[in-house]
Amino acid sequence: MSTSTHPNRTIHAAFAEKVDAVLSALELEGALPPGSPRGNVAVEPPRDASHGDLATNAAMVLAKQARTNPRELAAKIVEKLEADPDVESAEIAGPGFINMRLSDASWRAELAAIAALGADYGKSALGNGVTVNVEYVSANPTGPMHMGHCRGAVVGDALASLLEFAGHKVIREYYVNDAGSQVDTLARSAHLRYREALGDTIGTIPEGLYPGDYLVPVGVALAKELGDRFKDVPEEEWLPIFRAHAVEAMLDLIREDLALLGIQHDVFASEAALQAAGKPAEAEAWLRQHDLVYDGILEAPKGKTLDDWEPVELPLFRSTRFGDDQDRPIKKSDGKWTYFGADLAYHFQKAENADALIDIWGADHSGTVKRIKAAVAALTEGAGRAIAFDVKLVQMVQLMRAGEPVKMSKRSGSFVTLADVVEEVGKDVVRFTMLTRKPEAQMEFDFAKVVEASKDNPVFYVQYAHARIHSTLRKGAAEGFSPSDEHIGLLGAEELDLVKQAAQFPRIVEAAALAREPHRLAFFLYELAGAFHAYWNMGNDNPGKRFIIADNPELSGARLFLASQIGQVIRNGLAILGVEAVEEM
Repeated sequence: MSTSTHPNRTIHAAFAEKVDAVLSALELEGALPPGSPRGNVAVEPPRDASHGDLATNAAMVLAKQARTNPRELAAKIVEKLEADPDVESAEIAGPGFINMRLSDASWRAELAAIAALGADYGKSALGNGVTVNVEYVSANPTGPMHMGHCRGAVVGDALASLLEFAGHKVIREYYVNDAGSQVDTLARSAHLRYREALGDTIGTIPEGLYPGDYLVPVGVALAKELGDRFKDVPEEEWLPIFRAHAVEAMLDLIREDLALLGIQHDVFASEAALQAAGKPAEAEAWLRQHDLVYDGILEAPKGKTLDDWEPVELPLFRSTRFGDDQDRPIKKSDGKWTYFGADLAYHFQKAENADALIDIWGADHSGTVKRIKAAVAALTEGAGRAIAFDVKLVQMVQLMRAGEPVKMSKRSGSFVTLADVVEEVGKDVVRFTMLTRKPEAQMEFDFAKVVEASKDNPVFYVQYAHARIHSTLRKGAAEGFSPSDEHIGLLGAEELDLVKQAAQFPRIVEAAALAREPHRLAFFLYELAGAFHAYWNMGNDNPGKRFIIADNPELSGARLFLASQIGQVIRNGLAILGVEAVEEM
């Protein structure tokens, strides 16, 4: 069997090493200058599979250093590659690209590598243990999760798992906005339900308070714990107490809702605690020392005059230095921190325990991305520790039922709850569907379509592939056949095409991790499932292509081994996305 792969590295990495070894040999021979930079040399599958299994741009990148033209250098590289038993052929294409076809033995070795690595197949050391803080969801703690939060929750959680699989240490964080006016409104709404629990008739919920029924049990719990001593006293006596109780109750509710999606955060960071610890003031002092905050007066809002607008001196962050259209206040005229002021301090706090930060935000926050990136860059670079910071914007989801917009939930008062959706269609459907489009693209979630048993429903199509594999393995076992790599030399071109498809997985993992795009895995799994279904369906027309052939136990064992490893790759991908690989449907 070929030695092109090793249990700890995949075929693409192995051939990248082979190309690198060829370049080193050419340096020793004088065909390349010693130490020629190879950072831009790529070894990857060509866009058109008919061109071969792998392509490299090495000759194009290094020809200038070699003082020759790319095709001449390519010819020298090809000569050495063709001497490798794992390379079936190497050809020069166009101005100097090199296309390679790998030996069948190489692909059979990769199939064995999938089996050897199992659940670790595709794992990468790319992250090198670098700690990444991924902050996602961070919905105001004023009610249950709704579908407006769902997409960002799934994207953030899948990204966190992807980064872990690619070798990062990950902190999953939720920022609790418990210092603004919305939590005072929550406290007042809870007090109303508290009075209701004590027997008061509250009538229609007043304008400006939260009307949802989810606050009824909060009021009951408060009445049971506190009795009636806060029923008729001034607001200033009960507001802080009810705020704390209500926020904690909402966080419990949020944790329960997120658990329905299989989501758990490592850290729930409190904005109120951040401010109580004086973090925003510390950030302001540091920024002032570095001339990044100054006291100034904002321009009048458009359409306003001195008659209806009073200019006020405020501490302003110099965000125009970083491409913003105006400098931004970090405090309000009443001395309270603006959202931006608190947010920059919060990011500075996160940076104390991480090497990189990623925020998952709703697309409606796009206007603040530039200024918060500027503030984080200023704070972390000035502290002598530049932090990589990325913001991923996620579009809202339009809920539909058979093409018609979904009506709002009575329980919530104004929105469709996440719990209701998960209860109806299941966690796996919700999670996978949220990753079937780029997060910045608009999305419709149609209750009828997401449970459809068809190729047009990606989650069904992928799970069905895995279930079909297990059904085939069960049938094989019942007939006395089991997966075996003893005769995988019997696998032909069509079977090895499946291996080639599955072997893309480690590359997809690394590319998706680098781009911070977990949806790439969902796309890959759909394509792999399609390739498996296409091969499986060949057996309907040609009995010789079936996985189980009664009078050929050697070929049956090899094909069942192939099916088992395709199932392993599907399981590995679904595990990153937080979706169960079902064994029957």
